[in-house]
Amino acid sequence: MNSLKKKGRIIPPKSLSQCLKFGIIGISNTLVSLMVYYVFIYLSFHYIAANTMGFIVSVLNAYYWNNRFVFQNKKSNGMFFILAKVFIVYGMTFLLNTSFLFIMVHILHISVYVAPVVNVFLWTPVNFLLNKYWAFH
Repeated sequence: MNSLKKKGRIIPPKSLSQCLKFGIIGISNTLVSLMVYYVFIYLSFHYIAANTMGFIVSVLNAYYWNNRFVFQNKKSNGMFFILAKVFIVYGMTFLLNTSFLFIMVHILHISVYVAPVVNVFLWTPVNFLLNKYWAFH
């Protein structure tokens, strides 16, 4: 196994590359999610409903780009199974994200415009690890 550990580092090159690509996809995915969220907020939807719509659109977006660009899964068989695992991963972090969103808005009185941005920094690393080692493994 060719890893950077032999050179004094502990991250395998493939994982580092995937992490960087995941970050790039994550930034674009976050923008998609926030755009959907803010459109629904603008249309006077409840912030939880807006968050849910952003979640659904962003998971489909994340699945497509992570499958093709980050983890480079070229197999067409088993795609439904991978998509199901991606929805489970994002579903778990969605529940955590929504719980923290509720806490930030109702208990900590953080703006509904700022709270989802804070959540991005909390749950992106968790998403990467679960996607890498379980969903796309």
